[in-house]
Amino acid sequence: MYVRHSAAVLAAAVVIGAAAPAIAADSSPSASPSPAGSPSPSAPAKPTYPAELYGTTDPTYDGVWRQSLAMLAQNTVGVKPAPKAVDWLLTQQCTNGAFAPYRADAAADCDAKTLVDTNNTAAAVQALVALGGHDAATSKAVTWLKSVQNKDGGWGYMPGGASDTNSTSVVIGALAAAGEKPADVSKDGKTAYDALNQLALPCKDDDGGAFAFQPDKKGKLLANADATAAGVLGSLGKGLVVSPGKETPAANCTDGGYPSSQQAALNGAAHLTEALAKDGHLTSTLPGAEDQPDYGNTADAVVALAALSGADAAEKPLRWLEQNSAKWAKQSGPAAYAQLILAAHATGTDPRDFGGADLVEQLNATGPAPQAAAKATDEEKTKKDDSPFGVWWYVGIFLVVGIGIGFLLSGRKKGPQA
Repeated sequence: MYVRHSAAVLAAAVVIGAAAPAIAADSSPSASPSPAGSPSPSAPAKPTYPAELYGTTDPTYDGVWRQSLAMLAQNTVGVKPAPKAVDWLLTQQCTNGAFAPYRADAAADCDAKTLVDTNNTAAAVQALVALGGHDAATSKAVTWLKSVQNKDGGWGYMPGGASDTNSTSVVIGALAAAGEKPADVSKDGKTAYDALNQLALPCKDDDGGAFAFQPDKKGKLLANADATAAGVLGSLGKGLVVSPGKETPAANCTDGGYPSSQQAALNGAAHLTEALAKDGHLTSTLPGAEDQPDYGNTADAVVALAALSGADAAEKPLRWLEQNSAKWAKQSGPAAYAQLILAAHATGTDPRDFGGADLVEQLNATGPAPQAAAKATDEEKTKKDDSPFGVWWYVGIFLVVGIGIGFLLSGRKKGPQA
C-alpha cells in the first residue's frame, strides 16, 4: 500500500509535469514562520502541517491516503480515532465527492485546478465506511468514482488517465465497502474485473500470473510485484482490510484465454508465492542501485495471500516482516505501521506483539491521540481534581497524626510525676 501509492504518485507527477500551469495555488502548504530561537533569520522555515494529520512529512500527495490507512488500521484493533482526525479527512472532500490528497486551505472551493484522484478517494471511502456515520460523504465519493470509470471498465490514478491495476483494485475495494457490487458497475459493458484480466500476464509468459501496473509504450505487460498484490485483492473483490481466507489448494497458474477473476487471483498468488519462496520477502530493483528488500510490497503480499488462502499461505513473509520491518516502519511513518497492522490482521496475528513491537502504540504516536487514550487521560485528571480526598486533606491527616505522635512522645519523656 505504501509503495503502491508511490507508484500512483509517480503517475500523478507525470500528469502534473505536463500541465504545470494548472497546479492549484493551495496544492502545497505555505511555510510557517521561523520558530523562536532559530539560528538564522535567513534560514528557510520548516513547513508545518495540521496537528490532526498522521505523520509529519509533506502530505501534498498522500495526506488522505495515509490518514485513511491509519484510521482503517486503528479500527481493526478497536481503537477509535480522534474526532478531529476524522473531521480533517472529511475537509479534504470536494463538493463533487472526490478527495484531494491534501488541501492546505480546506475552506476554499475545489476547482479545475484542484488535484483529485481515485486512490485517495477510494481509500477515504473505505476508512469512512469502516468508522460509520458518514453515509453522505461516502455516497458522493462513490458517485464520483463511478463517473470517472474508463471504457475498459477500470480506473486510472487521475480522472481520464489510463487504467492501471492498482487504481482499479483500490476502487473495487471502495465499491465493495460501500455496499456496491463491483461486477455490476460497468462502462460500455466492461467492468473492473475485465480491466484487471487484461492486465494479467498469461501463464506461458515469463513471470506468468503476475499483474502489470499498465502496459508499456509498446503495449507489453511487465510483471510488477506491487500491482500483483493489488490485483489479487481486486480480483477477489476485497478492500484494504481483509480477514484470513479459506484454505485453498496450492495456487497454480492456469491459462484459459483471459482467466476468470478467481483464476486471475490464483495466478497472481502463485507468482507471489514463487517470488517469496527464496528469502521470504520481495525485492526492489532500481536501475543503478543495489537490490533492496521491499518491505511495503511484502506486507501487501501477505495481505493478498492471506485473503485468498488463509494465514498459512503468508506465514513465511509474515515472519520475515516481524523480524526485519521495525526500522523501515519507523522511517516510513503511519502508512507503514498501518500496512503492518493490516498484514497482522489478515493473518490473525497480534499487532501489539509483532516481533516484540506494539504496532498499535507506534501508529497512535504518529497522530492525534485516539478517543480511548484521550478519555483515559481525562478520567485520570478528573479523578485527581474531583477526589473528595484532595492533597490538602492528606496533608491535614499527616499533621494531625504528627501532633498526636508528638504528644505521645512528650508524655513518655516526662514520666511519672511525684
